[in-house]
Amino acid sequence: MVARHLRGLIAGRTIAKAQLLRAKLASEITPRQFAAWLKGARIEDVTRRGKHILAHLSNGRTWITHLRMTGRFVHVDADEAPPPHTHAAFWLDNGRKLLFADQRHFGMMMVVKTAELDSVSHLSKLAPEPFDPAFTAAYLHETLQRSKQVIKLFLLDQTKVTGLGNIYAAEALHRAKINPQLLANKLSLSRAEALHSEIVAVLAEAIEAGSTLETDPREVYGRYGDGVYEDSWQVYEREGQPCLTCGTAIQRLTQGGRSTYFCPRCQR
Repeated sequence: MVARHLRGLIAGRTIAKAQLLRAKLASEITPRQFAAWLKGARIEDVTRRGKHILAHLSNGRTWITHLRMTGRFVHVDADEAPPPHTHAAFWLDNGRKLLFADQRHFGMMMVVKTAELDSVSHLSKLAPEPFDPAFTAAYLHETLQRSKQVIKLFLLDQTKVTGLGNIYAAEALHRAKINPQLLANKLSLSRAEALHSEIVAVLAEAIEAGSTLETDPREVYGRYGDGVYEDSWQVYEREGQPCLTCGTAIQRLTQGGRSTYFCPRCQR
């Protein structure tokens, strides 16, 4: 959703000027080099790999952004004052300006040669995404068998499965009737097949729900689907409420610093 929204705003535009206001946002290059590599480049397309946003430029480079927890893009008139915590600014050839703001300072940007994308460390370690033909039930089972992680943390590990966030991992595990504390390598082939099916299904439903969501054309951030899809959540943020399948109270536990919600009766 983020890459799609951003594509609609900036694809085809030329970057007249770029300014890195917080050097650590793009720590691998200097602010001067960052500005030079982007200035005058036309944005040919905006795609994504996992949670990385990839803006492909006419000069043979790709501008990579990871929003992390609180990063967001703001699309405004060129003379409009920037919001608090603005870390980068991009003046476009249509009189508009794209700003990157990040309250928690966790976001990341880099500019690399497009021909070398596959060797970029942030991208090369990423696993297949759920809609990738390579993400099969067999792949999932084989990868599970090599892991000693608990299954919930396995699903959040981007080197195992890319693009499955905390909410959807919890929902997929519930729908597949798998306890989030189960060790990944204890999952049988049949249960791995069920989990594979539910991962794909829950993400497809979230994308379909998000496709009808009206978004603010000025702001591009990473939390689009949550509000519109939450009516379909079966366990997430439902601690103490009855399971929609068996009536048992939903429980919450913390795994890897993230909340996990599950039904202790349905999920074994």
